[in-house]
Amino acid sequence: MSQLISSKKGRATLKKRNLITLSHSNSIISDQFRTIRTNMRFLAKENEERVFLITSPGVGEGKSTMTANLAVSLAQQKEKVLLIDANLRSPTVDQIFKVSNEVGLTDVLTYKKSFQDAVHHSEIGRLEILTSGHRASNPAELLGNEMMRELLMKAREKYDFVLVDSPSVLTSTETRMLANICDGIILVLNRGKTDLENAAKARRVLELAHANLMGAIINKK
Repeated sequence: MSQLISSKKGRATLKKRNLITLSHSNSIISDQFRTIRTNMRFLAKENEERVFLITSPGVGEGKSTMTANLAVSLAQQKEKVLLIDANLRSPTVDQIFKVSNEVGLTDVLTYKKSFQDAVHHSEIGRLEILTSGHRASNPAELLGNEMMRELLMKAREKYDFVLVDSPSVLTSTETRMLANICDGIILVLNRGKTDLENAAKARRVLELAHANLMGAIINKK
């Protein structure tokens, strides 16, 4: 498994819901996100990969905070970025960015709202945010339907980068469905918390889903 950031330099220390790339843009951690950003921009240019799903083997490994900071880092370089909260069971993107979650992804997938009406235009560069929306009783069915595939296809044409914050891969079947329709998968591992056996198991699950596992980010609390 390749790494988008090396284990030696990439042990980012992040507090939950802390947008350090915004509040401390000159910090060492922000510089590490710029390294990841550079690698992603290279991949996007070389392979035309724009839609990235970010997941982790288990819960509480810093995945959502990583995704949010990466979205900010990309937007700071004038990239047009869409951040989608596809963690319908336990959404956090609205809390991280302090935006309303009255309307979001579930409302678009159930044809209650248009994408244009559901997306939030942030004040951070060209970053736009699609929160999870109203709670759904059938998240796997919603995220696995054709409407989700169409949404990602349209977003791929409109944005430079689309980041999808998904549930942990070993606990949610919908993550495996999403992995199959995204250009690339980034696995967040938490040093000191992620069990190596679970990391290997997550890799096998993604391979069985025919997902393009591009690398891992090592996070240290």
